[in-house]
Amino acid sequence: MRDDLSGLRALLCVAEKRSFRAAAAELGVTPSAVSQIVRALEERVGVRLLQRTTRNVGLTEAGEHFIGQLRPAFDGIDAAFESLMAMNGRPSGLLRLTMLRTGYNDVIKPKLAAFLAAYPDIRIDICLQEALSNIVVEGFDAGIRLGHSLDREMIAVRVSPDQRLVVVGSGDYFARRGKPTHPRELHGHECIGLRMSTGAVARWKFVEGDKEFDLVVDGRVVTNEGSVLVDAAVEGVGLAYVFEDMVSGLVSEKRLVRVLDGYCPHIPGYFLYYPSRLNLAPKLKVLIDFLKIGRRRGKKYA
Repeated sequence: MRDDLSGLRALLCVAEKRSFRAAAAELGVTPSAVSQIVRALEERVGVRLLQRTTRNVGLTEAGEHFIGQLRPAFDGIDAAFESLMAMNGRPSGLLRLTMLRTGYNDVIKPKLAAFLAAYPDIRIDICLQEALSNIVVEGFDAGIRLGHSLDREMIAVRVSPDQRLVVVGSGDYFARRGKPTHPRELHGHECIGLRMSTGAVARWKFVEGDKEFDLVVDGRVVTNEGSVLVDAAVEGVGLAYVFEDMVSGLVSEKRLVRVLDGYCPHIPGYFLYYPSRLNLAPKLKVLIDFLKIGRRRGKKYA
């Protein structure tokens, strides 16, 4: 029973994915095969480990306890195999990463194909989410976030230049409403809001001389997706406050116009972060080496 590593691996995968179908895709077998493997394991131990409904899969109390003991053991087995592969010069294994959609677009997307080609034994599981994850608790190897949002206990490696924030609107909008010349004039404009994972609408941050300040802005449209901000601004709905890189092409095409540049801040760019330098897995080390960059000078907002 203890030697049934395939059954234990299947159980662990179902517990992490909360889905037989997703676990089957990860393991390269059919959902019915995964279900049979887990059911056979439950029958042998005489304890129900999973709660199954037509739509969801969850853990029983016994399952939670068992998975809590099982996960560190498999992490150790995976690390042992990865170390052997690394001794042969071939980093391998699954890298689980969490990041913002903008972090994926700016950092991972341009380099993903080249990284996978360079390291054919590494697989990557990318989770896009706005909420700042506890990567240790949620089983991620690393995350990618803007520098000002990182926990000070994390090891952080710069993987993008500093980011510039800009205020943009369409030519049609400015023809109707005029251009603001100071951030405080935004109170008289339609400002498209960005709802954060906490539920709050983000304030717009500015600098004036050596002083930093932020504003609560208002408008009839709020979204939690950056691309909607840009689309709405292009359509003349209102003003958007976004990263410069998100709209540089649209500004060049004159579909959007920048305003208030003298007040818009730089903020620390994206960092790859992870909990400890001790026993750094070869698969993560090569990703760090592949993504890290030098620091670009610029005024920061943090």
